[in-house]
Formats: sequence, structure tokens, C-alpha cells
Amino acid sequence: MSPALTGGQILSALRQGVPGWWLSVLLLPLAFMLLPFLFGTASQRRHRRYQRQAARILVRLPQLRDDAARLVYLRKINPYVFEEMLMTAFARQGCRIKRNARYSGDGGVDGQVWINGQRWLIQAKRYSSCISSGHVLDFGAMVRQERCRGFFVHTGRTGEVSREALRAVPDVSLISGNRLLKLLSGNAGWQYIDQ
Repeated sequence: MSPALTGGQILSALRQGVPGWWLSVLLLPLAFMLLPFLFGTASQRRHRRYQRQAARILVRLPQLRDDAARLVYLRKINPYVFEEMLMTAFARQGCRIKRNARYSGDGGVDGQVWINGQRWLIQAKRYSSCISSGHVLDFGAMVRQERCRGFFVHTGRTGEVSREALRAVPDVSLISGNRLLKLLSGNAGWQYIDQ
């Protein structure tokens, strides 16, 4: 086993013309230490990638044949990309937003938006079937605890049990179906649809 080289020995070897592969062996750990500073952490890079995907989908969505095809498409995308689409759509409408620093372990809040000075929590669910009334009630409890309002946004269907849960949490507003498509298309009319 060879002894570890000191800093002076490394510099001396570099001055004497160490073969290129030694240089790469010496600099590789340094490069890995600098990567997060140059390009961000893995989490930050993932967030940027999902935000780019969300922007591409927002451009593609209006090109689909009809609203039914758009909802089917939304049900198939990555759930984190769906969250980023919502945040981007709110930002494009001039709202101040706050994205989460991470996707999992967010406590059920997928982002925040301020509309007319009012803070709204966002919970995004990319369902393909009926939404869970338990999810609605849990989100309502969180909204009450935070003393603000909330948007429960989903791509699925809202059954009668879930509608009853929504009536029990008046500070939570549902965004789904046509209202969701209006929001994603940039149509400010999404705010005026009573659901």
C-alpha cells in the first residue's frame, strides 16, 4: 500500500509532468465537490427539469383535440410535473407564488399562491378516478391551521362524498375539470367558476 501524497508532492509531480490520467484522478474528487456549486444539488436540478417539462406541456395542451383529451393527458403526466404546471400557470397570471423546496415530505402542501393579497395553499392530486374525501378533509384541516385559504386541484372526478367534504371545509376551493383547463390555458375566467 503506497502512502498518501502530500499537497507539496502533488504540486511537484504536476510541475514534472505527471501523465494525464493521474491528473484526472487527482482532479475528479474536486470536480464532484464543485458540481453542486456550479449546477445546483440533485434536487435543484430535478426541480428545474420538471419546470421545463411543465412549460412544454403547457404549450402542448392547447394543441390536443378537445378538453377530454387534455384531461386524459394530464392524468398520465408525472405528478411533480403537474405540481410545477400549476405553479407556472399561477405565475403566468401575475400571481406571486412560492414553490416547495422538495416534492415529498411537504406535509400535503404542494405550493403557495397569493391572489389579491390573500395566501392560498395548493394541494395537487393527479387522480385518474374519484378523489378521496379524506384528502379533502385533511387539506381543509391544514388550511384552517395555517389560517388561510386553499386550492384542492385534481384531474379526477369529484363524487358526492367528496363534494360533501368540500362543503365541510369552506376555505378550500376545488379546481378541476373545465376550471383546471382554464387555469392552465391562462384564461382568467377560472377564478369565476363556482364549483
